[in-house]
Amino acid sequence: MKFVPVGCALFALVAATPALAQAPSDDDLAALVRAQAAEIASLKARLDKLEAREAPAAAPVLAAAAPSSPPAAPASPGGRLPRAVAVTTPYAPQIVPPGPAERDIGRAQEANTAGVTTEWGAGLPVFHSADGNFTFKPRGRILADVSSTFGSRYDDRNLTITGMRALRMGVEGGVGTHFFYQFETDFSENEVDIVTAFIGWRDRIAPGLDYDVRAGHLFNDRAFEGSTGSDSTPFLERGTVSTAIIPQRGFYGIGIMPRLFWKTGHASLTVTGDRVDGNQTTSDSRTVLARAHWNPVKTDRGVLHLGLWGFDEHLSDAATTLTRNTVIGGRFNGALRVSSGTLTGGTGTTGYGAELGGYVGPLWIMAEAGQRHARLDNDRPDFVSKAWSVSGGWFVTGDLPPYNPRLGSFGQPTVLSPIFDGGPGAIELTARYESLDYTDILTGGQGWAATIGANWYLNSFTRIQLNAIHWNTDNRAGAFVGSDNGQTVSTRIGVTF
Repeated sequence: MKFVPVGCALFALVAATPALAQAPSDDDLAALVRAQAAEIASLKARLDKLEAREAPAAAPVLAAAAPSSPPAAPASPGGRLPRAVAVTTPYAPQIVPPGPAERDIGRAQEANTAGVTTEWGAGLPVFHSADGNFTFKPRGRILADVSSTFGSRYDDRNLTITGMRALRMGVEGGVGTHFFYQFETDFSENEVDIVTAFIGWRDRIAPGLDYDVRAGHLFNDRAFEGSTGSDSTPFLERGTVSTAIIPQRGFYGIGIMPRLFWKTGHASLTVTGDRVDGNQTTSDSRTVLARAHWNPVKTDRGVLHLGLWGFDEHLSDAATTLTRNTVIGGRFNGALRVSSGTLTGGTGTTGYGAELGGYVGPLWIMAEAGQRHARLDNDRPDFVSKAWSVSGGWFVTGDLPPYNPRLGSFGQPTVLSPIFDGGPGAIELTARYESLDYTDILTGGQGWAATIGANWYLNSFTRIQLNAIHWNTDNRAGAFVGSDNGQTVSTRIGVTF
């Protein structure tokens, strides 16, 4: 095959002999040379293509060594390659591998041939396989806070502090229409902490009636703000009902949570042990928690929300300390707490609460109240904690509150005019009053806080928050005994992917 261009050239010269015998002009000779050169170049290009196609069969070692070739895809359980990856190599083997731009184009063409699609949602891509069977999405959360406290009669409480409320990375995805999973790790406060980590199954029982079951490290479904993620709360910190009327193990536990959803509400039941830890020398505590919410009124511009929840916790022999030090004026001032004083000998806790609120257009309001009974050994009476709060907000820009009617909590807002599209974003003004009472025991304190705030949502996943808090504490134990009050100003920049 390598002699084809030469043969063609000789044939062309023979064919041109009669013309030469007639003594052609210089112009005729120049035109003939140009035509022959063009034909030879065309034939050589065709020959190069044929040689490139035949190279894998003739040189298998070279083909295996080509760095641009993707690895073989694993077989599916049925022995067939998954549809999304059963593609031929887009490059012919080469001694010199393609440059970065060529590789990127080739891989994009391969993904396009496989039918893999990508959509951009809240800042990060969501990947879908061609047959729709597989989905995958990275997750992230960055919440950076600055807090300054002043006015306290104790100098050690007047602090200015910076902190990362959340610094999370994770993934979520699904297989088919039923199986799903999620995993997140938090790196705030310079520590690695496993937060949400579960697998789940979802299905439909009947039209308008769905369920899912999740198993793993689960976030509590408890109270309105307690069920709202830290990246979605309208204030920098959850209210006292969510932070004080809580199982001793905290917001997370390893276990199972079935949930039922209908058109106007949902219900959940959770059974868990302790949160993720490295202690395998004693039995875990056991917690059973249930919550339900109902929207008796639900329109495109308004919702009425009713909610009830409760939990019962049996403490293990290694978790008998019930001491509480609860935030009242912001998360990052460790000296600003309402304290129960040292309390040991706990055997279990039982808590319950109620929620009432909703929204009409850009206005929302929510009231919550709850109690927790901590059971003590040696026939001592229960330690009873009480908390309540009333909060509300107004979207000046006319956006709707980010209420999630499926879960009965707040989520990420849908901003009508993001600043990245030339709009003002969404601007929300907020206010809250909250109260906490630990005075059921002699060493227990009490406190309250009034907060006004402003939230500026640049788009649906980026926000700037400002809270001004006037607080009051009256502790009976600890370093800051007696009545005290002051102010805390806090701000946050948050991004949720």
